[in-house]
Amino acid sequence: MIEARQVGLTIDQSTVVNQMTFTFSEPGLYGIIGPNGAGKTSLLRLMSGAAQPTFGSMLLNGRPIGDYPRKTLARTMAVLQQGGLPSVGFSVRETVGMGRFAYQGWFGDEREDPTPLIDSALRRMGLTELQHRSLDRLSGGERQRAALAQIMVQNPQIMLLDEPTTYLDIGYQLQLLDTVREWQRERGMIVAAVLHDLNLASLYCDHLLVMKDGSLYASGKPRDVITKELVRAVYNAEAEVIYAEDDGTPQIVLRRAGQLSKEPSSSEPNPFMQLIGR
Repeated sequence: MIEARQVGLTIDQSTVVNQMTFTFSEPGLYGIIGPNGAGKTSLLRLMSGAAQPTFGSMLLNGRPIGDYPRKTLARTMAVLQQGGLPSVGFSVRETVGMGRFAYQGWFGDEREDPTPLIDSALRRMGLTELQHRSLDRLSGGERQRAALAQIMVQNPQIMLLDEPTTYLDIGYQLQLLDTVREWQRERGMIVAAVLHDLNLASLYCDHLLVMKDGSLYASGKPRDVITKELVRAVYNAEAEVIYAEDDGTPQIVLRRAGQLSKEPSSSEPNPFMQLIGR
């Protein structure tokens, strides 16, 4: 369980996270959304223990995250940083295997052979054929997939993802989030992900936290949170929100700045509605 109690973070006399209170206690995919500069990445740093609260408390299973030894925390929580992996000379397989550091002794040995776990992560992320290629020979999207495979082999109970779809085209965005969702359900994990795309957040997340100016603006299920009023208030953008008939998933259709949308004629087919099955 991750619990924030009036948590805040001040950097250079500027409050970037302000009195956030929430609890992630059930397995699921939790999305953190909001405009640039809203404090999303700073909140994720507090949740991971990379930053210590200026005020309030961030707790993991009832204990301040900062109290956990590094390796103990790494056996519980894995973090995908924004931007993924740098272009370094290690092979994909070597890089993925580095995710096992929390389970290794002084000489890099483990009680059990991690090979099956590494093979499984490579296969899930479509990297088996690239496993012996150097990272500096990969595209940004391929490195991002390698970064996710690396944290998979940590076998975490909690996974924190900072913009995991960076560098990925639409097809790979869907494949990556499908994989994350499948893995989360298999293991009964808590996954918290900073996402920019509201439609992807709506499609994949069980619960959304909406941030604005460092504070919690709204919280709830996507169908309760994603409205055109919220898009206008938080993002200063105009949009229509439509809902899939099968499960009520909201999807937004953006409008040009400053132009309110017109209701579509009932006699005219809407290709976007057809796309999502309505």
